[in-house]
Amino acid sequence: MNSLDDPSDELLDSLRLSLIPGVGPRTRQALLERFGTSGAVLSAAPSSLREVPGVGPKLVGKITSAEQEVDPHREIEICRENNIKILLHPGPNEYDSADASDSDSRVASNGYPRLLDRIDDPPSVLFLRGEILPRDGLAIAIVGTRHATRYGLAQAEQLAASLARAGFTIVSGLARGIDAAAHRGALAAGGRTLAVLGSGVMSIYPPEHKGLAEEVIAGGCVISESPPLFKPLSGSFPQRNRIISGLSLGTIIVEAPERSGALITARLAMEQNREVFAVPGRVDSRASRGCHKLIRDGAKLVQTADDVIEELGPLGHSIPRDTEGPSVRNPAELSLNPEIALNEIEQKVLASIDTETTAIDKVIAKTGLPAHRVLSTISVLEMRRLVKRISGSSVVRP
Repeated sequence: MNSLDDPSDELLDSLRLSLIPGVGPRTRQALLERFGTSGAVLSAAPSSLREVPGVGPKLVGKITSAEQEVDPHREIEICRENNIKILLHPGPNEYDSADASDSDSRVASNGYPRLLDRIDDPPSVLFLRGEILPRDGLAIAIVGTRHATRYGLAQAEQLAASLARAGFTIVSGLARGIDAAAHRGALAAGGRTLAVLGSGVMSIYPPEHKGLAEEVIAGGCVISESPPLFKPLSGSFPQRNRIISGLSLGTIIVEAPERSGALITARLAMEQNREVFAVPGRVDSRASRGCHKLIRDGAKLVQTADDVIEELGPLGHSIPRDTEGPSVRNPAELSLNPEIALNEIEQKVLASIDTETTAIDKVIAKTGLPAHRVLSTISVLEMRRLVKRISGSSVVRP
């Protein structure tokens, strides 16, 4: 994370390059591979810039005039005044302190989300209201139509709450309908949630979700790759969908008609080699036609959160403790420890269960917790495959 109190030349150059219209993530990556640092790109000769694939005369003009035309100080001041953090993607040679050949060490030192770094076009810059924590590496996206039915809203909220209780961070887009229900479900369960915007983080859209955005900030993070005051444009929303899927191990589609932005997110998730899940609806429901097509094409059918955890297999059982954790070249390579993310009560209940059949009454007596709290905690541990219920009155630790 970058300090805004005394911004370094490196931060100013990196932000200026990221804010140049036409310099998207892929172009920025190509420029950094050619010149090494953002400062070197900005001071490069026009003839050298034209040698970079995808950089034409118009973009060369924008880059060479960026010193006068693009003001990163203004964006930094806005961020400082509104407690907004700036997170830059570390380019291939952007930081001398990290081994340029080891993108994991660069990402770890910078705090950039590892899973997002693994997509083909990671955002050059992220503006954050709230915090992205290491545990958010275990995330599931839940998205769907803005014109949701009562059934779809209930399913999204219930899935989000169940997955949040199991330790997953819920990622969505703060839109009307399914997205909002997913955020609310995670928050109601006391879990974490990330909202990725197609507008700036100070231009909440839709405007009636400003209150929900504040709740998300308190229990997670509101994120955008656009400057804080950027107004929503229709083309920005499909672009932000790659971030929603890129932050997540898998994406669940809950209600999507045949033409839906949620289906764009599903396609992006497949291209990013992430899991795709879909919730079935009524066979005659227009709102579920997209989901049914996804299921026909191979998406995992989801009835409960357990279906998601089962499909993820070992991926669904651990959250990295900190940014110095295991290297992640591919989500499937996560080093796993299923007990890392347990809270104090969950640890206490788990410690009281033996590898031989243990009576639940014994767990209650050993922990000193109320019976209802023990039972609800056992349900969470069971969902995370840390305990197995033998009968209504006994459990065992595998």
